[in-house]
Amino acid sequence: MRLDKYLKVSRLIKRRTVANEACDAGRVSVNGKVVKASYDVKVGDIIEIMFGNKSVKVEVTMLLETTKKDEAKEMFKYII
Repeated sequence: MRLDKYLKVSRLIKRRTVANEACDAGRVSVNGKVVKASYDVKVGDIIEIMFGNKSVKVEVTMLLETTKKDEAKEMFKYII
């Protein structure tokens, strides 16, 4: 699954275009490397997103094409 779609489906970022812009700006890294929106996300990947001066780090636990709001939280787990 593409990174921008994963970010939208998992509701880490609300819109796919915003996820795409964040990737283009270099604010999203996977396993320590800055990646493009077309990166192929796999289970076990560590995604870090920079929101201004705050960062969110999550581990991918499952991939779903579509999901309900309640199920979206099960697609990742936060890493401190």
